[in-house]
Amino acid sequence: MKKILLIEDNDDIRENTAEILELANYKVVTAPNGKIGIETALAEQPDLIVCDIMMPVLDGYGVLHALHKNEAVKNIPFIFLTAKTERSDLRRGMELGADDYITKPFSGTELLNAIEGRIKKADLLKEEYSSGLEGVNKLLAATGSKDALESLTADRDVNKYKKKQTVYNEGNRAARLFYIVKGKVKTFKTNDDGKELVVGLYTEGDFLGYVALLEGGSYKETAEAMEDSELAIIPKADFDELMNSNSMVAQKFIQLLAKNVAEKEEHLLGLAYNSLRKKVADALISLQRKYQVGEGQFSINISRENLASIAGTATESLIRTLGDFRSEKLIEIKEGNIVIINEKKLENLIN
Repeated sequence: MKKILLIEDNDDIRENTAEILELANYKVVTAPNGKIGIETALAEQPDLIVCDIMMPVLDGYGVLHALHKNEAVKNIPFIFLTAKTERSDLRRGMELGADDYITKPFSGTELLNAIEGRIKKADLLKEEYSSGLEGVNKLLAATGSKDALESLTADRDVNKYKKKQTVYNEGNRAARLFYIVKGKVKTFKTNDDGKELVVGLYTEGDFLGYVALLEGGSYKETAEAMEDSELAIIPKADFDELMNSNSMVAQKFIQLLAKNVAEKEEHLLGLAYNSLRKKVADALISLQRKYQVGEGQFSINISRENLASIAGTATESLIRTLGDFRSEKLIEIKEGNIVIINEKKLENLIN
């Protein structure tokens, strides 16, 4: 049962509204003024807050401002219940982060529709989404902003890249977001000796270059096509417009893309402390999980140099380890392609 906090100083309105909500199978807690409302919100952690604007002790604007400064309650959907309908009043509330307005007098149906819509949207935003186009599409649909993604990726200039062609270089100022229409792309960093370390793998439906755009700086790695690829080019201004048009979209989009940071940290930890055999095994498993479509055996078609870069080892050492894995019947090598035949044992290889 969803819990609603109703903050309203008028006794009749508070009691009648609470009764409507209880009849609709909501659990209702009430507060007669803004100060008590904040205390109740912190204690009860409701699923949604309905709050009057004009109240003694602390008005609705003050309640919303205070709640948004507290991590525990700042993301709770917030609906103003008010007789104030001036455009400046509505704008002030929205700038503070209100999700909706219900003007007095209101019908029970209007109240329930607004609450149901906001709770449903909040539940959708709590779901986990993939970091590619499909996940962002679901996210924008949940926030009512699906058209924003379609306009972001539709009718864009599409650049074609040959295998081993550079998409962007480390140190270049970030001016574009890239969306992979077709193919595979890797991102890597290079040390002073020219040795590469792959830090990201991307495929169809993935965005890349977004971290530098979010930071407002330069690309921190070089991106290169691993095979013939097609990438849609999205200007920074359009990306910024999407991020600024809806605070909930921006917050969730950042969470989606930040997952890659955790993956990179885990990868770097493995490179620092894992044995050679474990590094190669992890690289193979990583490629399979990233690029396999459907069930059955997965054939890895990748140059030994690229695979060595992903594993963080020398090409000669990689080739020798692949030979060991083949002798141990963990993999097969067919016409240069690597086929994993014992995924479980490879994944659980002792370091």
